Amino acid sequence: MTVLKVLENEDASRARRDRLELLTALMMAPGFDPLYRSDLIAIPPQHPVYGWECVVEACGRVKKDNDGLCQEHRLEWREAREAGSSRAAFLTAASPWPPAAGMPPARCMICPDRPSRLRCVPLCGTHHGRWRHAGYPRNEALQEWLCEQTPFPGYGECQVEACPDPAVADAGLCHCHEQRYAKDGRPGGARGPKSPDGPIQYSGKAEFLKWCATAAPAYRQGLINLRGLRPLIKAEIQWGLHQHAQIKKRAVWELSCIQRVADLSRTSEIASLTEFADIGCPGLARFGEGYASHIRMMFLEIASGLRCIYCTPADAKDAGYLETDHFGRRFHHTSSYFCLTGISQRWLRDLLWEHLAEILRSPQCPRSRGPLDESRRACVELSAFLEIDAPGGGHDPRALRAEHAQRFLADQRNRHRHGLKSLGMVRAGGKPSLVTDGTLQGVFNYGRRVMFWALETGHAGQIGLDRGFITAFPAAGRRSPRRSRSPFTDDVARALADEASLRELDKLDPNDSGLRDAWEAIVCTGRRCSEILKLKVDCIGRYHGLPMLWHDQTKVGNYDEGIRIPEYLYARIDVRRHKTLTRFEHRHGRHPAPGERTRIALFPTRVRNPAEEESISYGLFNNRFREWLDGLDLGGNVAHQARHTLATKLLAAGASLAHIRKYLGHVSDRMAEHYAKVSHSDLDDLLSAVWVAGPGSASPGELLSGNAAPISRQEAMTLALDLSRRSTPAEGGFCTWQPVVDGGACPWNLDCANCDKFVLSGADLLYWRRKQEQWRSLAERAPTDEVADFLHKAFEPTARAIEGLEKALAGLGLLDQALALDLRRPQDYFQRIWAVNFRASDLTALADPEEEAG
Repeated sequence: MTVLKVLENEDASRARRDRLELLTALMMAPGFDPLYRSDLIAIPPQHPVYGWECVVEACGRVKKDNDGLCQEHRLEWREAREAGSSRAAFLTAASPWPPAAGMPPARCMICPDRPSRLRCVPLCGTHHGRWRHAGYPRNEALQEWLCEQTPFPGYGECQVEACPDPAVADAGLCHCHEQRYAKDGRPGGARGPKSPDGPIQYSGKAEFLKWCATAAPAYRQGLINLRGLRPLIKAEIQWGLHQHAQIKKRAVWELSCIQRVADLSRTSEIASLTEFADIGCPGLARFGEGYASHIRMMFLEIASGLRCIYCTPADAKDAGYLETDHFGRRFHHTSSYFCLTGISQRWLRDLLWEHLAEILRSPQCPRSRGPLDESRRACVELSAFLEIDAPGGGHDPRALRAEHAQRFLADQRNRHRHGLKSLGMVRAGGKPSLVTDGTLQGVFNYGRRVMFWALETGHAGQIGLDRGFITAFPAAGRRSPRRSRSPFTDDVARALADEASLRELDKLDPNDSGLRDAWEAIVCTGRRCSEILKLKVDCIGRYHGLPMLWHDQTKVGNYDEGIRIPEYLYARIDVRRHKTLTRFEHRHGRHPAPGERTRIALFPTRVRNPAEEESISYGLFNNRFREWLDGLDLGGNVAHQARHTLATKLLAAGASLAHIRKYLGHVSDRMAEHYAKVSHSDLDDLLSAVWVAGPGSASPGELLSGNAAPISRQEAMTLALDLSRRSTPAEGGFCTWQPVVDGGACPWNLDCANCDKFVLSGADLLYWRRKQEQWRSLAERAPTDEVADFLHKAFEPTARAIEGLEKALAGLGLLDQALALDLRRPQDYFQRIWAVNFRASDLTALADPEEEAG
C-alpha cells in the first residue's frame, strides 16, 4: 500500500500555487505588456517608463538620476548651463560617448560558441593565443590567418543559474563569474578536467552548486535578469513592473535598483514579496541608506499592489485590514492599506469594517481619510476598555449592556479632565496619545455614529448587541471654545519681514523650492498656505495695467479667484515662474506646451513629479517654517497668523467686515470677525464713519458719507473722516455746525432732534432704537387716538432717519455689529462735562472734609 507523504505547511504551499496561477493568468491577458513576460527583460533604451540610455543622441551610456544624462554629459551640461546655454541647444551640440560597461560579451569570429576575450579583435582565448603567436597579423594578413583557423566547440552556458553568458573555461563559468568565483575564495574548489573529455573536478560539489545558485548575474545595460528566482517571486516582479508603468504620478525606478530587488529576492528566505513588510530583507544592510531606501520603497510598492490581487475584500476583512483600492478610492498622499488590527474584538472590528466599506462605496465619500481615522480611533478606545472592564474581554457582544458603555464614557471623560494617556492609541514615535478635548469629541461622535449605523442597518441585531449599549453613546455636544490665533506683534512682524531673516529662510531651501517666495506671498495676500503652495505657473497677469493673482479657494468652493497684488510680489512671482519653466526645459529638453502650462505647479516638488504638476507639500513648508522660527527665537508662531494680521490691518485702515470677507474669501461676517481682531474702539470708529441725515433735516435717513454698497479700499479710506475737525459729539449723534465744532455755544439751545445740522452715526443705532421703543410705549398709553396719532406723527422723521441708518449699515455689512454695540464711549456722552474748566482759586477754596472733621 502506498502511503501519501504529508507536506509541511501545506496551506502555505497551496496559497503560493494559487497566487502563481492567478498572476500567470493575469500576465497572459491581452492588456499585459508582453515585454515583461520574459526571464530576461530587455528594456528599450528610450522606454517611456524604464528608459536607461542617455538622452544625447547616439550616446551609449546609462543616464543618472532624473535629468536623463549620463555622468559625462551631466558634467558638460553643468558647464554649459553656467555659460547660459539652454538644454535644447546643449543636446543638439553634445557629442555622444561610447558604452563604458555592462555590454554583453562578443562571440569569437572563428568559434561562434565561445566568447571573445577582446572587443577590438573578437577572438576566444585559444585563438587569441594563436593570433599573438603569429605576430598579431592585421588587415589582409588577418583575413588570411582567419581562413586557416579551425573552430573549437564551446563550453556551454555559465553554470551560475542566473547567468545567460557562455562559459570561457572547462570549469563552466563565464569570464565575469570566473573572476567573482576567485574573489569569493573558490568555494567547492571547482577546476577544469584533467583530460578534454573528462569531468570537472570538485573538492565540494554541493558547496560549488550552492554558490552558483545564489550568485548574482553580471551587470548588463538595459537588461533585467530574473533567472534563478522562485516562480512566484519572478511573476510578482514582472507584475510589479507592469503595474508601476500604469501609475501616472510614479517614482523613478532605475534598472540597477530593479535588478537589486531581484538579486535580494534570490538570496533571501521570503517566499513572496508580500512578506517583505513583515520579515524584511537583511541584504539591504550592505547598501547605502539612500540606495537601500529606494529599494525598500520598490519592495513595498509591489507588495501593496499584490495585496489587492491576492486578497478579496472578504479576505482583507478576515485578516483585519481594509484596502481602499478595493473600492476604487485612494486618498491623497496615503496608501491603500488601512489597518484595523488594533481592535481585538472580532465583532467590533467587523462592524467597523462594514461601516467604513459603506462610506467608501457612498457617492458622498469624504475627500480625506479623517473620518476613517476618527472612526477607527473610537473603536480602538472602546476595544481597549472592553478588554479590561467587560466580561470576557468584551468578545461576546450579547454580554454587553448599557452600564458597560456608560463606564467607558465615564473613563474617557476622566482621562480628558486629568490629561491622562489613551488606553489604545499610540503616536507614531511610540508615545501614548493623550485624551484631549478634540480626541474626546471624536471618540464620542464617531463612536455614536458607528453604533447607531449598526442599529439602523440591522447589524446589531444579527450579532445580538443590546440596544441599551448603543443608545448609551451620547453626542459630544459643544466643543470647548477654541482660542483663535492672534495677529503677529509688531516685533515678530518686523523680524519675519527683515531681509537678514529672510536670507536665513533661503538657507533652509537648498533645492530652491521657493519657500521664501511662498512665505512673502502669504504675507502680502493673506491667503491660506495651501492656496499659495498650490498655485500654477500662470497664476499672475496684468489686466488694465493692474497686477493680479489667480488662485483657488478650495476650502470654501471658490475657484479661479483674482485679487490685486503689489508690484513687488508680482515681480517676485514672475521670477519664480521663470525658474520653474526653466527647470521644466532643463528636465525635458523643450518648452512646455500651452496645455501643459496650465497644469505645471509654481512650486513643484522633486518627489514623484515627472510632469511637474505636483506642488511641494504643506508638511515640507511647515517643517522648514518652524525650523526658521526656532532659529530666530520666535517659536510659538505659525504661518497662518499672517492671515489674521492682514485682516486686522485692513480693519484698521478703514475696510468694513464686508470688504474683509470678500478679499480673504470667508463664508460669513462671523468668520471675518474671527480673523479681524475687532476692538471696541476700532468698531466704534467704523460705525461712527457711517452718517445719515437727522430727524430735523429735509430728508431724514439720507446717507451722507457715501453709498450703501460695498466699496473699494480706497473709497473706504476716503470715508474715514476726521471727526475731531468736522463734528463734535452730541446726544445720540454728531453736530456738524462748524461754530459749535470750533467751541462756540449752540444757538438753538441744544435742540438736536429738530436741527438740520445734526446727523446720526452707526454707533448710535441702538440709542435711537430705544428712543423708538419709548415713543411707541407713550403712544400705546395715550388717553385718546388723537394723542396717539400726534405722537406717531411727531416721531415720524426720527423713524425715517432710523430706517435709513439701518439700510446703510446693512449695505455695508455692519448692522449686526451696530446692534451689538451697547454703549458708545463714555467721553462721547460726557465730553461737555469734562470740558468745563474751573479756576484754580475755586478749586483751592474747597474745604478738605478731613480738616473740617478735625
